[in-house]
Amino acid sequence: MQRERHRWDPVCEPPRDLFRPVPVDPTGRDGPTRGQAAGPSWRRTGRGLYVPSSVDADVPEQRILEQSMRLTSGGAVTGWASGRMHGASFFDGRRLDGRPIPVPLACGPLHQIRRLPGDDLHRDTLLDHEIEMILGIPCTTVDRAAFDAMRFAPTVRHAVVNMDVMAAAGLTSINRMTEYLVPHRAWTGVPMCRDALGLADEGSRSPPETRLRLVWMLDAARPRPLANPPAFDLDGQMLGYPDLLDPEAGVVGEYDGEDHRDALRHSSDVRRESAFRDHDLEMFRVTGPDMRNPQLVVERIRSAYRRARRVPPDRRTWTLVPPPWWPTPLSLDDQLALRELTGQPFDAAS
Repeated sequence: MQRERHRWDPVCEPPRDLFRPVPVDPTGRDGPTRGQAAGPSWRRTGRGLYVPSSVDADVPEQRILEQSMRLTSGGAVTGWASGRMHGASFFDGRRLDGRPIPVPLACGPLHQIRRLPGDDLHRDTLLDHEIEMILGIPCTTVDRAAFDAMRFAPTVRHAVVNMDVMAAAGLTSINRMTEYLVPHRAWTGVPMCRDALGLADEGSRSPPETRLRLVWMLDAARPRPLANPPAFDLDGQMLGYPDLLDPEAGVVGEYDGEDHRDALRHSSDVRRESAFRDHDLEMFRVTGPDMRNPQLVVERIRSAYRRARRVPPDRRTWTLVPPPWWPTPLSLDDQLALRELTGQPFDAAS
């Protein structure tokens, strides 16, 4: 039995009920007649292809499928779209303001495909072994998808988010992508990838956490924080998983998404904040609207550092050293290697 996934789960379930676009069928059996195609019951998705109007075009995988129909042999969807098809839930194909991001298509330099206004078409070397079929959609392999998602990102920060999303979903690691760059060092966008990998963190659990970490490091110019480390009291009792923690200064940063407004979640947050403060960990919180004003977030971070007591290590009542009974987590590289050996799916909750 599959467990119900939380909206912030970095891994998504395979999509259901995708509808592959069909051409006009004069008989009306396998597609719309010309008259039906011109009516309100069918939606045109591309040159000569249609889906019923009831098919939701906002479902990321449906949009990916519709755009993939433009490809011929040797092409594949890549970047965020391929990452989504591999199971990275945070690749929803939307910008922060809700506008759709074009589905990136990868193909060889001689691939016969017509460029359309506003599309995201990459004419680059694409070898057969870099293409996998997922639900009938040609997709680039995980590492090629991550590579394209980073190197064609609009900024380094976007590239870092894309890498963190792939890692959170358990698809690839920083080490694997660093190795992937070696034979591709002369490709477009590799310097962007290198910068992004230097800032990426496999402990990040969501894009907002990553963006907050980047403001912390790049804008507030504070030391790189740990992402989601388990913190304990000296008796081995769990205090919580701070989103971000500077272990030297004792500063904790938390991103509060919409689900934190829920009464039970808010009550849990209050208990956790109280536990942190009782152990001299100074907290600050930010929300989605706050993140639209980086300077406000910078001031909040700096204020937390000013308030922090900086308790010497020998006088702290909290620790990052787990108790003896705490299970030793596998690194992402070890998890990936184990999954390749066993064929077991990645579970972000484990």
